[in-house]
Amino acid sequence: MARLLITGGAGFIGSHTCLVLLEAGHELVVLDNYANSSPEALRRVVELAGPGAEGRLQVIEGDIRRSADLERAFAEGASTEAELDAVIHFAGLKAVGESVAQPLRYWDVNVSGSQHLLAAMAAHGCRTLVFSSSATLYGYPETVPIPESAPIQPINPYGYTKAAVEQMLRDVAASEPGWRIASLRYFNPVGAHPSGRIGEDPNGVPNNLFPFISQVAVGRREQVQVFGGDWPTRDGSGVRDYIHVMDLAEGHLAALKALLSGGDQLLQLNLGSGQGHSVLEVIAAFAQACGRTIPYEVVARRPGDAATTVADATAAAKTLGWRTQRDLASICRDGWCWQSNNPQGYPKLS
Repeated sequence: MARLLITGGAGFIGSHTCLVLLEAGHELVVLDNYANSSPEALRRVVELAGPGAEGRLQVIEGDIRRSADLERAFAEGASTEAELDAVIHFAGLKAVGESVAQPLRYWDVNVSGSQHLLAAMAAHGCRTLVFSSSATLYGYPETVPIPESAPIQPINPYGYTKAAVEQMLRDVAASEPGWRIASLRYFNPVGAHPSGRIGEDPNGVPNNLFPFISQVAVGRREQVQVFGGDWPTRDGSGVRDYIHVMDLAEGHLAALKALLSGGDQLLQLNLGSGQGHSVLEVIAAFAQACGRTIPYEVVARRPGDAATTVADATAAAKTLGWRTQRDLASICRDGWCWQSNNPQGYPKLS
């Protein structure tokens, strides 16, 4: 059992990972400012994790850019014998379009926030970190599937901030012994816990395809916009590697185990299924899962998109013993279970 700090643990990926970690017996301190998340998610996580989980989850409302909030989190996580064992770092902003409109905000939260976190970790002797990175740092891929050795060539501020944090982590790991770091490069996290109790609940208009589809299916939005119908793909719509959020959560548990069981490490691993599905295929699969027609309109291509983005995930299989277990049908079934049971998302606190 490890004592862990989870930054951004109330968010979509964070909440599902907290559940997997609690089920594995770990003790968690979650630090979240609820900028794009809900305290209700963590309440439901405790409920799903079962008896005894409440005593192993502490929640602090705070911001990784504030030293006082980080000090509170490390103080909560420390036992009488030792400091925190590891940090899983989700806290950050993640919308490509928003990053183009607000680049300084993205550099502040994603890069400066990570720098503050690493400084606090060093001060408290905690040198084990799992970092939430992204496949966006590959930009326009030169080869597909994309291996970790592919050039790092971001094409938007969000991707640049993820690349900058990864460079910061390489510099920190080289600066002194003792660091164990895994940067997990996500492809397209989607779906929800099969209970329908926790899922993706973005503030405002969704920036990603899957929550937009589910909100159209439940009647919150009129139709899905498909950006481009003339891509060089099998049906003209863009192809992406969609990974079930529970597979992704289990990938974090596997990465944590690998770091805690070894010496100094610096891992950079793709987490994806290795399978590509087009936008139109995802719409059709979700329609089948929910038994409803999903209206859509094909519009102009969106700047910054690529035709096909699919992971080469063989390194994660070799290094972590991890592979995705859930297919597109499971993704759509579980996503619809969440959205149909929570048509407006989590209850909004007054």
